[in-house]
Amino acid sequence: MQTALEWKPADNVTHEQPHYELIELLFFAYRDFVGDPDRILERYSFGRAHHRVLHFVNRNPGLTIAALLEILKITKQSLNRVLKELLEQGYVEQRAGSTDRRQRLLFATARGRELALELAELQTRRILRALEESGPEAAEGAKRFLEAMIEPGQRPDGLARLLAGPQGGAR
Repeated sequence: MQTALEWKPADNVTHEQPHYELIELLFFAYRDFVGDPDRILERYSFGRAHHRVLHFVNRNPGLTIAALLEILKITKQSLNRVLKELLEQGYVEQRAGSTDRRQRLLFATARGRELALELAELQTRRILRALEESGPEAAEGAKRFLEAMIEPGQRPDGLARLLAGPQGGAR
């Protein structure tokens, strides 16, 4: 099997044919990347949806429900179930907006920040190991590749605008 630095398109791969090698590598990489935190989340009876909500709430204190729905691309019903559990178990708290009291702003509690950090550190170790094995230029190439895999309107610059809110700071 070729390493990431040795990769070149297979002779039989065209734009019309599936690129099974990369598809399968992405499946396996994702499986292991989320598998590490899955084992920790299992102790709390949490799943991947809890992880994603906690991650984005922790990284963006004061995130609105609407912004979180847009980031995660899930239904209100799906978010409500997960968010209810995180709120009830003390990992996330909800506060009213300062200008619009109907607005619900989300914050990770100390307990939530601790769990989010434990999960992020676990995934960071996997990323650092992979980057070390891939060579010095791998980080920038990996970042460009992953950003290119995201739909153009949803790439980090678009998400940054979403997180900043309509006035560049209101969430």
